[in-house]
Amino acid sequence: MPLDAKLLATPCKKLLAIDGGGIRGLLAIEILARLESVVRQELGRDDSFRLADYFDFVAGTSTGAILATCLALGMPVSQIREIALAAAVDMFSKAGFERRFWYKYDDAHIASRLRDVFQGFLTDDDRRAGHTDITLGTPALRTLLLVVMRNATTDSPWPVSNNPRSKFNDRALPDCNLDIPLWQLVRASTAAPTYFPPEEVQLGPQRYLFVDGGITPYNNPALLLFLMSSSSAYRLDWPTGTDRMLLVSVGTGRVRHARPDLRATDLNLLYNAAAIPDALLSATQVEQDLLCRTLGQCRKGDLLDQEVGTLIDPANTHPSRAIPPLFTYLRYDADLSTAGLLALGLPQFQPEAVQKLDAVGGIDALRVIGEAAARQVEPSDFVGFLGK
Repeated sequence: MPLDAKLLATPCKKLLAIDGGGIRGLLAIEILARLESVVRQELGRDDSFRLADYFDFVAGTSTGAILATCLALGMPVSQIREIALAAAVDMFSKAGFERRFWYKYDDAHIASRLRDVFQGFLTDDDRRAGHTDITLGTPALRTLLLVVMRNATTDSPWPVSNNPRSKFNDRALPDCNLDIPLWQLVRASTAAPTYFPPEEVQLGPQRYLFVDGGITPYNNPALLLFLMSSSSAYRLDWPTGTDRMLLVSVGTGRVRHARPDLRATDLNLLYNAAAIPDALLSATQVEQDLLCRTLGQCRKGDLLDQEVGTLIDPANTHPSRAIPPLFTYLRYDADLSTAGLLALGLPQFQPEAVQKLDAVGGIDALRVIGEAAARQVEPSDFVGFLGK
């Protein structure tokens, strides 16, 4: 389906959001593979079917931005998996010794790999426009795409989409977002501070430094994706309702560092410097998930906490609901704690081997965990959203 058709406010819209998580994106890939297979089978489609044929708007942050962009370009998940596995170790190549004061890993591998992959989608329209790289405005994108970054220069989150109606996608502007090379946007979204250097992007007369979108409240971009789809400020105005909008959110593994033996004297400067960024990242991911389950009608999702439970309410009968649900919501993820891995039937894996953003030694384990987590995806999850 052409992108123009997906812009229309048709009766049923499907949205897909993918979290950031570094190498743990391999876990999300296995969930996406199961998602593609289930929807393909339920629609009676052959192997040529892609998730881009099903979803209207795809969003991602950091490693989720890589996956979302590949999906929006129409890649099958099997191809994305091959690319990710081939590049995983190289993407975490140590930076030169003199640069390790600023960041741990060289960005050359990830930048060149993204550029090479995306160049394969150059269209005749791109070439006529004089582009040597596909840009955010490329006709090669088969869905709407949202990439989340943080602009360190302006000290603000920068969610950027290819929606041609968007305020900053006006072709008359000298700094039109649609002219930014797509590989550079995705690379900017993955520029995790201390891990990779920032990405410098020239927009018209302005130069900006971008860092990882995970350094915003939107490492889980699901709620932001809903707002950009439905709020008049973003100029799409898609209709809401449990029978009119499906929001699917895919995680990269929930990380919790429980320390029952922790003492007050342990909370020194070094401990806090290491623990606070991860704590904030985890907390905002859970908050975004909680908001989606509260504002939507949740059909699938793991336990949030002991107080609220899962908020799964497939029949829309929750007595505490203050407003009618605005969408149908599915959340697929895996708990990477000891208890979570045990619940998945995987006691052989240690949390510390798979929780870190750069846990390249846990690649095989992450794939197995992803396959186990993917069993959550069931045909019944999509009832009402399988119209042919």
